[in-house]
Amino acid sequence: MKKKKVIVVMPAYNAEKTLKKTYKDIDKNLVNEIILVDDGSKDKTVEVAKKMGITTFSHYKNLGYGGNQKTCYWEALKRKPDVVVMIHPDYQYDATLIEQLINPILMGRYDYMFGSRIRTRKEALAGGMPYHKYIFNRFYTIIANLVMGVNFTEHMSGMRAYSAKTLRRIPFQRFSNDFVFDQQFTVSAVAKGLRVGEIAIPVRYYEESSSIKFFAGLRFGLGSLWCLALFIFNSLGIYKSKIFK
Repeated sequence: MKKKKVIVVMPAYNAEKTLKKTYKDIDKNLVNEIILVDDGSKDKTVEVAKKMGITTFSHYKNLGYGGNQKTCYWEALKRKPDVVVMIHPDYQYDATLIEQLINPILMGRYDYMFGSRIRTRKEALAGGMPYHKYIFNRFYTIIANLVMGVNFTEHMSGMRAYSAKTLRRIPFQRFSNDFVFDQQFTVSAVAKGLRVGEIAIPVRYYEESSSIKFFAGLRFGLGSLWCLALFIFNSLGIYKSKIFK
């Protein structure tokens, strides 16, 4: 059987301290290419990435988390992949689990997979997840599951994998450039009837890892809830947002 092409993309911002550790954990025999898109970092992220031989693209100014992912997927699709894996280079997510993440897609069982950090409350908090983030994660997950008719244990993971078909079908270029991009992707995928699955992954928060500041986090939280409202409007035929077109 023809070997499938797997591309890993890393949306980076000030990831100089954690990039090497993340890169080291990626099985180079499993993936065909690793792409890093730097979103206007103020540290040496680009220099470190190029020194390791990572295919690197740089935004001349900070576009935001969503804007970064748009470039990641745009560049990945140019390479005609079968699967594209998105993982943050901040070492919060275990890159050694990429094979488990992509196998359901390669087997044709799912279109979109993500890693869930919420197997149990004890593990999530022991792994360093701030309590207020855990509470909002649980709050949003319960509401999102009810609204969309799914039963995921998390909706906010930064470790995801998509079939090329999914990336071509989802209008991600129309999504926000902000942190709510991931939520827009999920509600759009569920609305289109794509098969979404999850695997359990460990929780690990580090001092060097990236974190959303208060006001950005507040905007993210409200934006995530608005995504669910748009999903309801779309389901009822009241209003069709651009994220579903």
